[in-house]
Order: sequence, then structure tokens, then C-alpha cells
Amino acid sequence: MKVLLAGGGSAGHIEPALALADALRRIDPAAEITCLGTERGLETRLIPLRGYPLELIPAVPMPRSVTPKLLTVPGRLAGAVSAAAAVLDRTGAQALIGFGGYVATPAYLAARRRRVPIIVHEANPKPGLANRLGARFTTHVFTGHPDTQLRNGTYIGIPIRREIAELDRLGLGDKARAHFGLRPDLPVLLVTGGSQGARSINTAVFGAAGWLRDAGVQVLHIIGPRNGHDAPVQATGVPYVASPFIDRMDLAYAAADFALCRAGAMTCAELTAVGLPAAYVPLPIGNGEQRLNALPVVQHGGGMLVADGELTPEWIRDTLLPVLVNIDQVADMSEAAASLGRGDADRWLAEAVVKIVAGTERNPHAEESDAQ
Repeated sequence: MKVLLAGGGSAGHIEPALALADALRRIDPAAEITCLGTERGLETRLIPLRGYPLELIPAVPMPRSVTPKLLTVPGRLAGAVSAAAAVLDRTGAQALIGFGGYVATPAYLAARRRRVPIIVHEANPKPGLANRLGARFTTHVFTGHPDTQLRNGTYIGIPIRREIAELDRLGLGDKARAHFGLRPDLPVLLVTGGSQGARSINTAVFGAAGWLRDAGVQVLHIIGPRNGHDAPVQATGVPYVASPFIDRMDLAYAAADFALCRAGAMTCAELTAVGLPAAYVPLPIGNGEQRLNALPVVQHGGGMLVADGELTPEWIRDTLLPVLVNIDQVADMSEAAASLGRGDADRWLAEAVVKIVAGTERNPHAEESDAQ
């Protein structure tokens, strides 16, 4: 089996692609899996670390509105499509699986040109331009959110890493806390703003550190690579552990009782998969999709929602802290979050890919082309 995965730019596109790659390797250890990306995305670091070959094509950002930049797109896009087609030829890919982002548009167009079956996965409730285009070329379309409106879409959830999907959070709790230097007898708040941190979240939690400590709440805070200068000084008694980056998020989830975080699609998928309730702070820019990511979790009682502009130290003290110290409420929220978790999307998507590659399902675009 030879497949090409197009998922680059942000971790939200890359991590589901890598989870699928791992699932395909479990089904077929001899599978030849190549990832497609651009030089400007996180894929240049994340994909080689996971041991998969990475092919790069030019990045072609698509303007969101009619601007002079729109005039430069056709020429640059043509070059990227040709580069993607060359990768399809070199790898002999039998299917292209796209996850959106800059790299997906030229990949879809190249696969259409080469009559390579196309499979689309859209993680967000509001599909991006690339996946809206890809969905026009195939019926093999899968979504990570139940309310995503995308042509031919089938809801399966978001592929996540096995170490997250199979995490025994409660059973691993004491070991995970010891790993981070946390006490086993006090509640733990996990704070993260993503791989780069989030200034507004950091500022609010730093300001509330004294109140959290006085209430006996430990903090495991992923502050990002450039945000350490304002972190509270570690005091005796109730640990406040601040780290620029944590590469064992499975242990971070196992150590925590509650999270304070952004509401990216991958974050919501992982937290519900492990049953970790959270206070979600949607990114205040973009098209509002982060709020939509978290909304089903909140509506089912598995989380809280606070606007970025309303997140203050006082909000943490007055609204979040009473929840953190209420063991029964946290347990109920954990159960509600877990009820929405989908830990097998990687397996389901991998099985669909295998069937398509094996020819048990045909790409409708190829059939149309044959007919023409």
C-alpha cells in the first residue's frame, strides 16, 4: 500500500494525519506512507520526529477576500500543483488523504489530474476552502465534528494518537503526578495555550496563582517557549509547575483533574477521549470555529466556556476555582466529557483508506473521467 498524506501548516492538520499514518502502519507494516507539506509549517519538525518521509511543495496561501494578492494565486498554484503531481508520480501513491491547510489545495488538484483516489478529512465545524474543494472531487469525505456541513461528509471524529486514545487517566494518575513533581493528594489544573502558549491565558493564570495555591489547587502550566519570565516563583506546599513545552501530553492529561485551554479541534478531541473536563477559551480571531468546537462539550456538561476577553484572574477565582475544589462536580463533568469522546477515528479512517486502495470502492471522479 502506497499513500500520500497532505496535512501541513498547523498541528491541527498534522496530528490527525500522523495518527492515521500510525494506524495504517498497524494494519500494514510494509505500507509506504509519505507526507506532503510546505517549508513554512510545523510539519518540517513534527513529521520527521515521527519517522515518516516528508516531501515539500511551495506554500500557496489563499486570500479570504478579493484583494490584489488574488491575482498572484493562479501562477503560484500551478507550480504547487505540478510539484504535488511529481510527488504522486515518484511515490506511486494509490490514494491521497487530505486534511486541509495550504498544502491540501494543490494536492487535491494534482490527485484529480492524476486520477488518484482522493479522501478528505475535515476536523473543524466550518470547513476550510481546501476541503470544500476536495469534497467536490470525491465521495470519500469524513468529518471530525458532528455538525460539519460538507458535501458527502460522514462523521467519524478526529484521528488521535493511540497513547491518548487508550490512556487510563485515573490508573496512571499518581505516576503521572510524580513525573511532574506534583502531589498525589491535591487537585491539579492543567493549563495550556497550545504549542506556542497563549498570552491571555498565561496572564490570567499567573495573576490567579496565589488564590489557586491558597485553595490547595496545583497547577501544571505549559507556558510556551517565550513566556517564562512572568511565571510565578515555585513556592513550598502547593506546587506550581511551569514548563515551556511538554512532550508527554498523555502524562499531562493523566496528572490533571481539569484543564484550562484553547478550543482547537484536536484539543477538544483529545480531552473528550480521555474524559478530562475543561474551561475552554476560544481563540478570539478567525471565524469563530473554536467556540463551535467546544460548544457540544459544554452543552453536555463536560466543560465551561469563557471568552478570551473575559478571562481574568478574578474569573478564575470566582468562577473556575469553586468548580476545581468540588470533587463531585469535577467527576460529573469528567463523565460527561468522556461520553462524547471518540478514540477510534484513526482506525475507522485507516480501514476506509485500505478499502479504497484495494479497489473495493472507486473514486466517482475517476468514473466520470472514464465516461468522458
